[in-house]
Parts: sequence; C-alpha cells; structure tokens
Amino acid sequence: MYKWCGRGPLLGLIGLLVASLSGPAQAVDGELLWVGCGITKKAFMTELAKAYEAKTGVKITLKGGGATKGIRDTGLGKSDLGGACRVSLDRHEEERQVIQVPLAWDALVAITNRNNPVKDISLHQLRQVYLGNITNWQELGGHDARIELYVRKGKLSGVGRTLRELVFADYNQDFTSRAKVVRSSGPLEQAVEENLHAIATTGISSAKRRQVNILSLEGKEPSYENIKNGEYILYRPLYLVVNKTNEDPDVKGFVRYAQSREGKEVIRKAGAVPYTDAIGLVMKQVEQLKRATEAGL
Repeated sequence: MYKWCGRGPLLGLIGLLVASLSGPAQAVDGELLWVGCGITKKAFMTELAKAYEAKTGVKITLKGGGATKGIRDTGLGKSDLGGACRVSLDRHEEERQVIQVPLAWDALVAITNRNNPVKDISLHQLRQVYLGNITNWQELGGHDARIELYVRKGKLSGVGRTLRELVFADYNQDFTSRAKVVRSSGPLEQAVEENLHAIATTGISSAKRRQVNILSLEGKEPSYENIKNGEYILYRPLYLVVNKTNEDPDVKGFVRYAQSREGKEVIRKAGAVPYTDAIGLVMKQVEQLKRATEAGL
C-alpha cells in the first residue's frame, strides 16, 4: 500500500527555493542537452528552448527517452538538463544527484478513439477499467465492445507512477493482465488514435496534440482553468531537472529564465499552467493524497 509522505508537492517547493537561491548567472553562447519525458517536451520545453535561444544565443537540444532517463542522465552528468513528470527516487543513487525545479502543472487524462461515443468517466470507473472489473464499453455508456486498455511498461514512467499515485494511492498497483503494454507515451497515444475500442491515460499536454477524445473526469473537463483551480483532480507538476553539482552558467541562466516572468509567459502561451500561477494546488494535492490513503484506495 502507498504510504503518503507529501514528498512530491513539498519537493516542488524545495526545488523552487533552491533554484531561486542559485545566485546570479549570465548566459553565454553555448549549447545544452536536455533529455526527458515527451509530455514535458510537448507541454512547454520546445517553446521555452526556442525563446531562450532567441534571447541568449544558447541552443538547447531536446531529446526524449522518458522521465526516468531525464532524471538519471542528468544525475550521471550525461545531459545538462532533464525533464520529468515524476519525482526522483532516493533509492536510486543517480536520482539522488538532482534538483527538480517545478515549472508547470499537467493533468493525467483518459483518452479514447475519436469515434468512441463515451465522453466522460468517473474516477471509480477508471479504477475498475485498470483493475479489469469493467471490460465492456456498454458499462461506460458506449457500444457493445470489449475495452482494450493500453498501459506503459513498468511502474517508474512518469505517467505510470503518477497514475498509480493519484488514482490508486499505491505505487505498486498492478493493472489487469489483459492490458496491452507499450514502451512509451507516443506509441500508446498512436494506438488509441488507430483503435476504436482503445482507452489509455496520458498527459493533457501530449494528448491535445493527438487526434483523440480527451474524456472529462467526474464531469470536469481538463481545461486550463479547471487544472489551474484544481477542479480537474488529476493534476501533477512538471519538472526541470538539474544536477546538484552543475555550475555551468548556461544551465543556471536557463533555470532563471524558465522561472522568470518572461519564461512563465512562454509556458502560458504553450498552453500549460505555470507552477506559481497555481501554487495552491500543492497543499490541495497533499490533502487529496491523505484522503486517498485514509480511504485505503
């Protein structure tokens, strides 16, 4: 069973504080490598990197690989920066070597094929689909057809770990053995685009760039405002990852830019909610996780 400790939201505040105290730094011409989750890349990093290069001349090359790779490559010094949609795990040495700076809020969303008539799902129904207790679309108000669930491989991916945290309050939750397992969010989303009977969970920042239905949850759409005010309940931070010992002025300069008024405006224009625009979600998420744990979910 998941043991709540509030680490994720509070880590966000700590990371924000550490970054703000990193001292003055002026960017110089150079090149940086960013590795991380595709959802963070699509949420704001592409736009943020372009804006920073235009402002400073510092080019940031973006490579995917997932949240775990983003954290660990940065911890090992293989990349200058990382992107993650989950917190680092202290039990892994390379993940202890990073600071995570929260930059934006994302939301986990259930997605279906564009031709699927189901438009809304409850949190209870979503749990039952993942547990294999709801297996036919008729049970959700759809056609008489078997539900084909797609899930990410393993339990450490950004989506897989936060799905288990927010929906089940159990990082070790197993999903139905009938689920189709894929390696990353890209193939998962593509499968839903192509399969009329498919359902999966991904990040809103990635889903809205796909030809899929994005389901409402408990009657609430994952809109910008609903994520910002916490009405859509499956929200989570997206992090910029930095090695604790990295003193590169280009790295420090980008961290400062990403947190600046100008950087936050870039994030807004990309469609993501800047972290400090909805700082109240931190304690709201702490309370949400406490309730889920107390309910034994």
